[in-house]
Order: sequence, then structure tokens, then C-alpha cells
Amino acid sequence: MWRSAIVRVAQLPWFRRLATQTPPGRAVASRFVAGETLAEAMAVARSLRDEGIASILDHLGENVETPVQALSAREAYLRALDAIADAGDLDGAIAVKLTQLGLDDALDVCWANLAPILDAAARSGARVMIDMESHPYVDATLSIAVRAHERYAGAGVAIQAYLMRTEGDAFELPPGCRVRLVKGAYLEPPDLVHRHKADVDVAFARLFTTLLQRGHPIDVATHDPGLIEGVRERVDALENGWSQVEFQMLYGVRRDLQAQLAGQGYPVRVYIPYGTEWYPYLTRRLAERPANLWFFVSNLMRTSR
Repeated sequence: MWRSAIVRVAQLPWFRRLATQTPPGRAVASRFVAGETLAEAMAVARSLRDEGIASILDHLGENVETPVQALSAREAYLRALDAIADAGDLDGAIAVKLTQLGLDDALDVCWANLAPILDAAARSGARVMIDMESHPYVDATLSIAVRAHERYAGAGVAIQAYLMRTEGDAFELPPGCRVRLVKGAYLEPPDLVHRHKADVDVAFARLFTTLLQRGHPIDVATHDPGLIEGVRERVDALENGWSQVEFQMLYGVRRDLQAQLAGQGYPVRVYIPYGTEWYPYLTRRLAERPANLWFFVSNLMRTSR
């Protein structure tokens, strides 16, 4: 109910203006989004590197409407790969959204934009993770992810514990395919999802166990202390378990926990969003946790005094 209410409010024109055109709105965006340029994202990545934390760059944008926009997104991803390669000792990866590469037009159009990205990543050895979007795109995303992994072994895909279908999808993933395990942030029909946090947490833990047993490299993408502790206990008990598992967190969320885990020697990677199309991403962050919305409201109150 919380998520649904926030997402619906965020779609209202007055709220969008408040978030995108006022100082408090921009202050919130600067917490969760590295900036509007690749240079700003790379500056964050270098800063994280100095703290022993790896990076995954996310050029923001979804559901492009023209082939020109899809081509522009492809070029942006290629520039990000070039920047990572030029940085030398930076442990960087990229995350891609298929609707930004033309998936709404056709699978072939999307693939024609994704393939050069995979080839460029293969030349540099950078990881390419395919983000999972809302439920209508799951089948197409998984189909392309299989094809991408066949072309480049460094390509992986995100799956969402929130969706009830995901437990079955986990068994259809290519052997050895890297998986980014997330709870899920899209507003979905209630009959398709686990509706209570406790059920999502159980699904997340069960999916982690399944993926681990099936030999998938896993990016554990959560800020939930209980889930993180469960993963730590499980993987610590395995010989070389941390060669298969890493923690991933979002830029601007639980920075204390990121630093704590990295300081303890655990592999941590931070998801760094950047670009001009940041508003949909911001609304999902506000809907995820009451603390994020309070951060927005408190900034508004301070600025209006």
C-alpha cells in the first residue's frame, strides 16, 4: 500500500515539478543519482574505489520512443565502457535496460543495439548486467539474457524476488550466468507478487540458496541487514564462497553499511545511476523506504524556512 501510494503521487504533475525543479527536489536527486554526466558518475566510481568498493554504472532511461533514442543509449553505454577501460585499475561494470535499447520496438532492434555493447565489454573484460524491468518485459528480458550470455560470458541478468514467477525462472537461467538478485521496485499487479515484506524476504533467501546450489555467480543486491547477515553466514562457511558472491548496494543508500562490509573485507559493488532521465529512478527509491521519503520532506521543510 505504501509503495502504491507513493508511486501514484509521484506521477502527479505538481509532485514531478517539486522533485525536478526545486532545490529540495534536486537535493534528494543528488543523494541517489551521481549526476547527469558520465564524468560525474566516474568521479563517484573513483571515490568508491579509494574506499575499496567496486562500481556498476547505470545510464538512466527507459522505454525510448524512437530508433534514434535507442542508438543514443547504445552510444552512452559504449562511452561508459571506454571510460571504465581508460580508468585502468577501476573495477567497473555497466547495467543496461533493454527498453532503453529499443525492446518496445522489437527484439531484433534491441539485440542490434545490445550486441555491440557486449562485444566492447568482451574486449575490455567489463561485466554487463541486464536490468529486469516490470513484469510485461520479463520473458523478453530472459530470452535476450540467454542470448547475451552465449555471446559474452560476462553478461548477466537481474531477477526480482518480489515476483512470484521468479522461483521458476531461476531454473531456466543459463549455467554459470551471473545473477543480480534484487527484491524488486516496480509497482506490479497484486496477483503477480508477494505482497508482504516477510514473504519477499523468504523468497529472496530461497532464491539465493537455489542460485548458490546451481553454481551461479550472485550479486546480492539488498540493504536489508537480516538478509545480508544470512548471506554472510552461509557464504563464510563455504570454501572460496566469496569468489562466487558479492554484495551490491545503491548509491546514496546505507553508505555506512557499504563502508562497514568493505572494511571487513567483503566484496561490495555500488550501483551508480547517472543521466538526465533520473525522475523514474528517483520515484522508485522514494517508494522503497519511508526513510527516503522523509529525506525528501525534511529537505523541503528546511529549504522553505
